[in-house]
Amino acid sequence: MATKAHQCLHLTFMLCISLVLSSFADLQRFEHPAKGEGQLSFLVVGDWGRRGFYNQSEVALQMGKIGEKLDIDFVISTGDNFYDNGLEGVNDPAFEESFSKIYTAKSLQKQWYSVLGNHDYRGDVAAQLSPILQKIDSRWLCQRSFILNAEIVEFFFVDTTPFVDDYFAETEHKYDWRVVSPRTTYLANLLEDLESALRESTSKWKIVVGHHAIRSVGHHGDTPELIKYILPILKANNVDLYINGHDHCLEHIVTTDSPIQLLTSGAGSKAWRGDVKNFNHDIVKFFYDGQGFMSLQLTQPEALIVFHDVFGKELHKFVVSKQLYSDM
Repeated sequence: MATKAHQCLHLTFMLCISLVLSSFADLQRFEHPAKGEGQLSFLVVGDWGRRGFYNQSEVALQMGKIGEKLDIDFVISTGDNFYDNGLEGVNDPAFEESFSKIYTAKSLQKQWYSVLGNHDYRGDVAAQLSPILQKIDSRWLCQRSFILNAEIVEFFFVDTTPFVDDYFAETEHKYDWRVVSPRTTYLANLLEDLESALRESTSKWKIVVGHHAIRSVGHHGDTPELIKYILPILKANNVDLYINGHDHCLEHIVTTDSPIQLLTSGAGSKAWRGDVKNFNHDIVKFFYDGQGFMSLQLTQPEALIVFHDVFGKELHKFVVSKQLYSDM
């Protein structure tokens, strides 16, 4: 009896260990089918949640028009979803006032896939991740880090805020580091999960989404921690695009030692006019310091990427293919 009890206890213990390890080893996965002809189209917007102010409503209007024209499948948010300090809870009116009542166009009534930004971490992070918000507005899906499989492309959403040292040193704002602590363990597990998922992916396209820029000539500039920890993983695993927000601008930057395109779409509301630094024409293919958003159309052989301003005008577009990259 004692032996059987010991075996049961050991089995239970090993099962618990297995469950804990699996929670670290696998990012949550979501599925979104592409169109029947193997095509996918979507919009990307970031740094937007200001109850319609700072031209957020105007950007939303044009997103609706472009979204209808392209028959988009979904929308990606690159974070800083609710200013200035995230959500206070699941009943915070800012959720509807900055999201549900702003993005009202028929074409935008699709799934939104969102990551957290640094301003979101100043509020109740658990509220933004809560399924209760999905009951208020079924479009909303926000996670710390996760994978989206859309048949011809896999998206890897990464929680970048905990990588940035400055947030842990500043005293002006309080951040919700629950779950993130201990930080070193959290980041080590996240990097392992990301590298493993990218390595095992057999998708034609690999796109990584985070809030912070790896490289930027905007207000915040480069993020050294992402250059050190994230960029090498992207290069080693043939990632095609890295998409971010954080800097309130639109920009397209290329890397000199890999085919990765670095794309900033953080101009969903308040923009920073004239705030540009270290502009290198060899790597910066496009920079715009006004409001706007980005659209992407993907097929198996190529991706068409377009930056739009607050009036819907096409500012910059280019094609990425598996064999060729070209500006248009």
